[in-house]
Amino acid sequence: MKIKRYFAADMRQALQLVREEQGPDAVILSNRKVDGGVEIVAALDYDEALVERMTQEEPKAPAPEPRPAPVTQAAVPEPPPPRAEARVEWSQDPAITAMRNEIKTLRGLMETQLTGLAWTEVRHHQPLRAQVLERLMHLGLGAGLCRELADRVRYRDDGEHNWRQALGLLARRIPVTDDDILNHGGVVALVGPTGVGKTTCVAKLAARYTLRHGPDRVVLITTDSYRIGAQQQLRTFGRLLHAPVYMANDAAELGRLLETLRDTPLVLIDTAGASPRDVRLAEQMAVLGAGRGVVRTYAVLATTTQRKALEETVRAFGNVALDGCLLTKLDETASLGEALSVVAQRQLPVAYISDGQRVPEDLQPARANNLVTRSVGMMRHSEPPAEEALAFSFGGMVGGAYG
Repeated sequence: MKIKRYFAADMRQALQLVREEQGPDAVILSNRKVDGGVEIVAALDYDEALVERMTQEEPKAPAPEPRPAPVTQAAVPEPPPPRAEARVEWSQDPAITAMRNEIKTLRGLMETQLTGLAWTEVRHHQPLRAQVLERLMHLGLGAGLCRELADRVRYRDDGEHNWRQALGLLARRIPVTDDDILNHGGVVALVGPTGVGKTTCVAKLAARYTLRHGPDRVVLITTDSYRIGAQQQLRTFGRLLHAPVYMANDAAELGRLLETLRDTPLVLIDTAGASPRDVRLAEQMAVLGAGRGVVRTYAVLATTTQRKALEETVRAFGNVALDGCLLTKLDETASLGEALSVVAQRQLPVAYISDGQRVPEDLQPARANNLVTRSVGMMRHSEPPAEEALAFSFGGMVGGAYG
């Protein structure tokens, strides 16, 4: 393998020197800027195994020279010449890097064109299926759930029949808890990020339970030792409802409180808001762990949140085995599809929906058909998905049963 350095004023001239002397088979081993231009190290008859072996070898300390032996009549053989240690500096040829980036861009363009062509084929061969897919995506559902529902539709030559069937399948995919908290009471904790409406939901549940079952049957606990405002808000609700409010600063305090309140029909725990990446989340989970087996935990999910963030929240709070969820801010969102996708694919039962700030009016038990109906109503006020989005989501589905 022949390795040589080349110096030139710029990279173009240096590459030209390599081509002229070593030909098109030369391999660029390194390049760097130096005073007055650039330096390139190139190799001919490149042996990758040899280079790798040489770069992995550690330089050895030279052995001490032995003392010269007395000169005798016998010929003294000369020592072999030391083996040269090649030091190869791996780098990328700018021309090759630019070419690789160009190929990557071209590949992306080709994939986009191919998915567009494939979606056109879906529309041509499966028009009824394509229509259902488009309308489901208009609801805001994820592509995976759209495909699952479209696969189960028994198509007729009637677009509205197919659409109603798809909506019925969606409703059956949304689990609900049938008003379990207000019917059965117990110890219930609400968890979730800051600002999703946990404290307001606690107040709404407490008020509705009091209206249904009578006074002096609800106790409120807060584990939020971070925000004074949240504690004060809960205490205000407690005074209005004549419900005692306690603070649990750690797992031990919560355990003692739950033991003391074991005969209370409904104990509602309001937790500190923490994002999935918040270091305080582990502390909250540890506190709730004190009541494991006693506390039922529900995630509070704002329907204004994007699907990826909702999924991250469910994963983060899933360490305490979620019993269900509450969907909030239905009055502020433009689409329910993202939230419905998460609860359907995670099979996380929806207990209640909150669609305003009024206590307790703006809280209702979740009903799957009502959620789907509201979602369809919101769809009428939104723009349909663009062709590019449809092609990207469904462009690889040619084949199968034709609609």
